[in-house]
Amino acid sequence: MSPDATVEVEPVADLKLQKKRAYVTFLAGNGDYVKGIVGLAKGLRKSKTVYPLVVAILPDVPDDHRRILESHGCIVREIVPIYPPENQTEFAMAYYVINYSKLRIWEFVEYDKMIYLDGDIQVFENIDHLFDLPNGKFYGVMDCFCEKTWSLSPQFKIGYCQQCPERVKWPQDMGSPPPLYFNAGMFVFEPNLVTYFDLLEAVKLTPPTSFAEQDLLNMFFKDVYKPIPPEYNLVLAMLWRHPENVDVKKVKVAHYCAAGSKPWRYTGKEENMEREDIKMLVNKWWEIYEDESLDHKNGTTAGVHDQPQLGPLIAALAETEDTVVNYQRTAPSAA
Repeated sequence: MSPDATVEVEPVADLKLQKKRAYVTFLAGNGDYVKGIVGLAKGLRKSKTVYPLVVAILPDVPDDHRRILESHGCIVREIVPIYPPENQTEFAMAYYVINYSKLRIWEFVEYDKMIYLDGDIQVFENIDHLFDLPNGKFYGVMDCFCEKTWSLSPQFKIGYCQQCPERVKWPQDMGSPPPLYFNAGMFVFEPNLVTYFDLLEAVKLTPPTSFAEQDLLNMFFKDVYKPIPPEYNLVLAMLWRHPENVDVKKVKVAHYCAAGSKPWRYTGKEENMEREDIKMLVNKWWEIYEDESLDHKNGTTAGVHDQPQLGPLIAALAETEDTVVNYQRTAPSAA
């Protein structure tokens, strides 16, 4: 198989016999993103996952939001913010600066493997089988370069996109095409302290770029990245940029990252938001969010009581990171 080929994913049996695994997401600030994570928790429950959802939260997440998450069966883990070196980089979105804090999830070594999901993602079908992809690789869905948020990139300027590389070919005078690039809203990874500290060092040494931690992760994992099919992270812009690559009926994971598409903020007035496929996906999110039968029951969640506790070693190691962490700054709300 070509190293650039998309990995085919097949469900396997006996998931309960596997090692310690979990889904993980990230929350900052006191905004309304907590609704997205509640929706995600209920979507995972509807998919009948056997694994818990861990929420890595920053200190500025209010107590009432923490209680909401716990009431929906989430494992809440507070983390310390990570900030990149200050420079003049214009981030594609202002709030991207706080997303470097997501790197803390590599510290969660009480789990052998995790699947990261952004808070504006919904899971429609069980994806537990992704945990059984071979170890030693980094798995995610290839991104699209066609939206205006990419306007500062050479890809956007020449009209090149890895979703349709034959439509506008990469110019020979610009050298080799850029390596395959994943969307960091969803990925499969293995927590590891060596990787964790290497990532923290990379933050210190790598000037921030437009897509913040997503660019950093793509650079860091470029040699071990393996694409998985787009139905595991449907970035909604694919519906109007590359419809030939999308079969909505097969979508297992929808990513509501397009402007105006957050279901809990949806008005239908923004560009492309009047589309019937967008309305359908927003309605599917709301059906899950409002389904009381998916509310957490009996104060337990799949696998919670089997999860080992975080040892003092990691906490002690974290105290050595003051070159990266600024404890005095306040994180902005995730948007």
